[in-house]
Amino acid sequence: MDRTEPRLEHAVADGVATVVISNPAKRNAMTAAMWRALPVLLAELAADPAVGVLVLTGAGDTFCAGADISSLRDPAHDPQGLAVAAEEALAAFPLPTLAAVRGYCVGGGSQLAAACDLRFAAEGALFGVTPAKLGIVYPSSSTRRLVALTGPATAKHLLFSGELIDTGRALRTGLVDEVLPAGGLDERVTAYARTLVSRSRLTQAAAKEFAAGRTDRDGHWAAQARGSGDTAEGVAAFLERRAPRFTWRAQAPGAGAAVTEG
Repeated sequence: MDRTEPRLEHAVADGVATVVISNPAKRNAMTAAMWRALPVLLAELAADPAVGVLVLTGAGDTFCAGADISSLRDPAHDPQGLAVAAEEALAAFPLPTLAAVRGYCVGGGSQLAAACDLRFAAEGALFGVTPAKLGIVYPSSSTRRLVALTGPATAKHLLFSGELIDTGRALRTGLVDEVLPAGGLDERVTAYARTLVSRSRLTQAAAKEFAAGRTDRDGHWAAQARGSGDTAEGVAAFLERRAPRFTWRAQAPGAGAAVTEG
């Protein structure tokens, strides 16, 4: 394999799926093929019972510098539509998602980071939402997601100006959740992901849905909790001072009821 070819790499280990944006010649810019590939890859990982958490990051010292600008010259690619589809697929991923950001997180890269549940950044990372530099109308869904994270004023600042902000401002405004010293990002993300893998997927799935604004599924999740055994296991593990063995797993799209492991 040509290691310089634009691509999405992935690996699964210890319950954590890691997806790496790799286009080193262009600061990990997303090509049309990469935008198309991401929803397909996410669907495969969501259906993998070995996956409990997803980490999205960039190869080397950059997260993602946005869309490959050369793709904007060919309207047949519909770069904005592809980016929105990938962003929405990431936001809809049924398991916890973490963005591990170092270096530039700009344009389409910021869309992907914002679509993750949480964002961890290394000191020195830079964030920007840059459609005003190109005369592009930023999608309404992406704008709403940005506003939900940062509030209207910061979202307008980013969108109006296209200026880059540092990790200090990103942390203050809610664009990122934690800032780590140089060299500490991977260790923190690995440890946090392992913590999430050890927790109840039932709790996480319901919390993710409720946090996204769903208000009509309380009965569904109450029934899932009653049938899962996770609550009884969590209480028993607490009283016995041992690690819990949670077994509830989300159903694959189109499948029947959620399953538990034996």
